Amino acid sequence: MRFKFVVCALILLFVTTVNVFADPVDDFVKAEMQRQRIPGLAIAVVNNGKVVKTQGYGLANIELNVPVTPETVFKIGSVSKQFIATGIMLLVADGKISLDDKISKYPDGTPETWKDINIRHLLTHTSGIVREAPGFDPDKIQNDADVIKTAYSESLRFAPGEKWEYCNVGYFTLAEIIRKVSGKSWGDYLKERVFSPLGMNATRATTVTEIIPNRADSYTLQNDKLLNAENWRTVRPSGAFLSNALDLAKWEAALNENKILSQSIRNQMWTPVTLNDGKKYQYGFGWELNNFRGISTIEHGGTLTGFRANYLRLPEQGLTVIALTNFAGANVSALANGIAVEYVPQLKLSSLQPQPAPDAKMTKAFKTILENIASGVADLPQVTPELNAAFKNLPQANRNTISDRLKKEKSFDFLMRKDVKDKNIQRQGTDVASLWFYRLVTEAQTYYYTFYLTADGKTAHLEGGLR
Repeated sequence: MRFKFVVCALILLFVTTVNVFADPVDDFVKAEMQRQRIPGLAIAVVNNGKVVKTQGYGLANIELNVPVTPETVFKIGSVSKQFIATGIMLLVADGKISLDDKISKYPDGTPETWKDINIRHLLTHTSGIVREAPGFDPDKIQNDADVIKTAYSESLRFAPGEKWEYCNVGYFTLAEIIRKVSGKSWGDYLKERVFSPLGMNATRATTVTEIIPNRADSYTLQNDKLLNAENWRTVRPSGAFLSNALDLAKWEAALNENKILSQSIRNQMWTPVTLNDGKKYQYGFGWELNNFRGISTIEHGGTLTGFRANYLRLPEQGLTVIALTNFAGANVSALANGIAVEYVPQLKLSSLQPQPAPDAKMTKAFKTILENIASGVADLPQVTPELNAAFKNLPQANRNTISDRLKKEKSFDFLMRKDVKDKNIQRQGTDVASLWFYRLVTEAQTYYYTFYLTADGKTAHLEGGLR
């Protein structure tokens, strides 16, 4: 009888200990997956150069009930751009090309309108070339050069270096430059120079036909029903690679050393581009240079046929969060940000208490912005032209989410204001002077918003999250 009592006591102690030491990251991720209806997710967290967490959640294949693990392979979409950019910078380091080389040296038959475009313009999305080549067909296997040529007849959207505008054709062209200069396919070149030396054995150019161990299937939502997502036959250099959380953690380790790229090259890749008028735009070579709640970030997202990925680095805190999902509708950036909050206490808005706003008019203005976004009002006077343009492309589902929250609102509370004039923070090319933090309390949940304000009081960016 005494033996049974001791066993029961030990079991109770174990259960209690598990509950006490439950991982808050797991709790957050599982809640977000349920809220967003994400089938499967893998993460890696690297803190001060050490991998502190790798974890899989949910299912890689719903039909076969296959769980996601850290070894699960996902399409990583435009997270691939940093690898294409790395291939170019290795050729620069080898003295085989220069960032100032005109691209007319490489692809055959480039038009006269492209004569002033150089490699740097392609890396930084400042070439003026159209975003997508009109001849791209997701169901047709084509040479990159042939796809690029279909963009030759398209007018440039602006003079090279004049402004920033996302351009996938530019990364097709960079991949073609790698092929012509190295004499190898861009996939083979990067495998030889980057992936194999780092033991990134699961990372490779995307393929539909070959057998890929641990490959995840992808999903989308239509009419509230989960369906298999489309699977493109072709490969886009702009979203080129398959990878997993473990491999990307190895890549992160390399980014903290001189194994593949020297410090000087990494610095170049993480420096904002300078436009023709001398202004900076927060994009480097295959990396976005942003901030989250006033903390500098080096990051990139990826989207491709039912897959969403996010690679988030907080260099000053030594933290990196990598999140890979198999769901077209995933807000994976919010997931990565939410995980980062758990490791960086100053990011956690839930620790702040409401207080009187320094300017009550601002609270009313921010609330109006949310209401107008929800109702689809165009050209909001309280926001910058760049943010207005972004709002016009906001999916209706996002508007509905904000609308639902506002309908259930119990309070909209000011938390804190932060002056950031001296931190060189930009959003969509606009200088930010201050950050205003608010919480929206509803019947079921509390949400946190960060409004990025310009010196003249216009909102240049808006972030929302659950933590």
